[in-house]
Amino acid sequence: MQDEIIERLKILVLSVEPNAGFVEKYGGVIVESIAGQPKSQFCGVFAYTSHVSLEFTHGAQLDDPDEILEGRGKRRRHIKLVGLSDIVEKRCEDFLSQAYRLTGFKTVSSDQLLKPG
Repeated sequence: MQDEIIERLKILVLSVEPNAGFVEKYGGVIVESIAGQPKSQFCGVFAYTSHVSLEFTHGAQLDDPDEILEGRGKRRRHIKLVGLSDIVEKRCEDFLSQAYRLTGFKTVSSDQLLKPG
């Protein structure tokens, strides 16, 4: 089940940012909006024994009126996923879109990226 959740999350990330880069790090996968640029990291996916965690680099800045995000640190927040239905029920696409927008980067074309000014 965890492998399926991880694969669905990767597909969802690519629907938000088609040029996202996936870097295996810290026992999971870190997602960069610009592959090879660590400052563009906006989330990570990590498998644990009983769940998959979708973690947001700047999660404390995400709009979360339903208090879905977990964690109380200064910056990071995460969502625990135990089944495929959690991806929709816990609004992962919305949070991924918000997290991506916080990076300040937007894709112009597959080979030209701009930082909004």
